[in-house]
Amino acid sequence: MRFVFSVCAAFLTILSGVHAHTVDLRSLPLGDGQVSQEPRVGSVYACQTRFNPNAPGARRTGDWLNETAGTFDLTRKPTVDGNVVHLSELEIAISGTTRIVSGNGLPDHPTGQFPIARTDDAYFYDRNPNSIRAHTYSVSLPLNPVIASRPSCLPMGAIGIMLTGAVLFNALDARGENALAHEILDRCQGHPQQSGLYHYHGKSPCQDDPTPAQDHSTLIGYALDGFGIYGYHGEGGQPLASSDLDECHGHIGSVMINGEMQTVYHYHATPDYPYTLSCFRGVPTSIAGLSGGGGGQAGGRAGPQRAPRHGEGVQRPPHRRPW
Repeated sequence: MRFVFSVCAAFLTILSGVHAHTVDLRSLPLGDGQVSQEPRVGSVYACQTRFNPNAPGARRTGDWLNETAGTFDLTRKPTVDGNVVHLSELEIAISGTTRIVSGNGLPDHPTGQFPIARTDDAYFYDRNPNSIRAHTYSVSLPLNPVIASRPSCLPMGAIGIMLTGAVLFNALDARGENALAHEILDRCQGHPQQSGLYHYHGKSPCQDDPTPAQDHSTLIGYALDGFGIYGYHGEGGQPLASSDLDECHGHIGSVMINGEMQTVYHYHATPDYPYTLSCFRGVPTSIAGLSGGGGGQAGGRAGPQRAPRHGEGVQRPPHRRPW
């Protein structure tokens, strides 16, 4: 199945001060190669510095990807069919100076059918054989996190918990490429990895993000350093792009947190790469059982490979072959 967008919905107007950018969902920046060994705006500061070009993942790309232009068309990208309902569990409690987040990792919205069925058009591109499974977890986060002396890199695994109950990964797939561009996801932009953990690589379109003209986006999740993650809109309802945010994809501003308006550091989702966090601004923790696996699945890429690229000291994978 392919996404269906109206002409208006295919464009998002992004304002930056007195400048206006238009984010065209039909020509999003690909972002491949934007992996760094230090914090950098528009790049993922990844703990993993070498990626396997034959790691599990999608087998093919299609007409949504324009590697020559370095863009992809989200409106033409296939999605995994299905409308599977899960019993989602998510509890958020405050104990002293700690926020305790517990759940089973299942989303509160329907997902696609995984493993991907042979009858699904997505199967031609991605044969994800994993079933979505519950993963019970509990993590303690600081109620009032502080900015660390230096940012921390992002792991290949959970970097946050979204209020849908699902887990957030960074923007990369197991090959170190843009997962949103290359991996075939369901209509909520999620999929399971090898252990069956359903996760996103950015903000899910199935998660509410109220957009009144003068309203800041609501809280949509918590990063594993304790800072809140908010939607696409900043103060006064200003839509945000990656270039409006700092090297970790956040900024200091007035938001509703802990039941009151506070001026604090927080992250934002954006429609452009790297979509959410690009590094941790606070001191991160990890969640046992959710800390590894990247965005791939069993089975490798079909066909011959080109030699890996190198850049910024990070070994990069070759592009998938477009068949």
